[in-house]
Amino acid sequence: MEKAEIIYDKLASEFGFKGSSGNITFSLNDFSITVEQNNIVGNILEEWLAKWMDANGIANIHNPGQSSPDFWLTPENRDADWLEVKSFTASPNFDVAAFRSFINLIIDRPYKLHSHYLLIRYKMRDGLVTIEDFWLKKIWEICSSSEKWPLKVQYKNNVIVNIRPTPWDSGKSDYPPFECLEDFLSALEETVYRYHDTHHLADSWQGRLLDRYKKFYGVSLYIPRWMDIKDKYKKR
Repeated sequence: MEKAEIIYDKLASEFGFKGSSGNITFSLNDFSITVEQNNIVGNILEEWLAKWMDANGIANIHNPGQSSPDFWLTPENRDADWLEVKSFTASPNFDVAAFRSFINLIIDRPYKLHSHYLLIRYKMRDGLVTIEDFWLKKIWEICSSSEKWPLKVQYKNNVIVNIRPTPWDSGKSDYPPFECLEDFLSALEETVYRYHDTHHLADSWQGRLLDRYKKFYGVSLYIPRWMDIKDKYKKR
């Protein structure tokens, strides 16, 4: 069992994370309030998780910055066991990754492709935060294709900004999640090719990624052509 899976199992079976609830309070001198602003909940949950892991003797390094990952679960080896934490209400509306940064980062650090994502859906009402559900996924399990692009992205003013998730939690997604890493990379490569700002990278991007991945893992990946698999991921 991988370290992220152990954490998920402890949260689920020992702590009872799903359905748990609590308040965020702030005290100044002798006056305290219950915080009702939803936009800080994600950061608070991430900090809570860091303290909970410390209290339970689970080795980790919490990264409070904006760069990946949120946690290194093997402090002595930062090239493995990356954990990303994403929180949301109602339906998944977070950014999986910044598109341009991601396509470069996975060549430099191919182990990011095997990061775990701890995904937390919560609701907040009158200052009470309740965990509605949570999941542990890999990146290809939370991404899909879309009408315009082989990979679902945020596209604004003719610029691809972020990779966006598919609503895996409801089963109501128009496009199914990818079945494996290789299919996700196929959609990503085709998006790199079609997007005007990265089209010039397409000729060498796959080769650089595969070479780096093999050097790091000793395994040869096979990325299928998007045209050969796209029917699996078309609109339902």
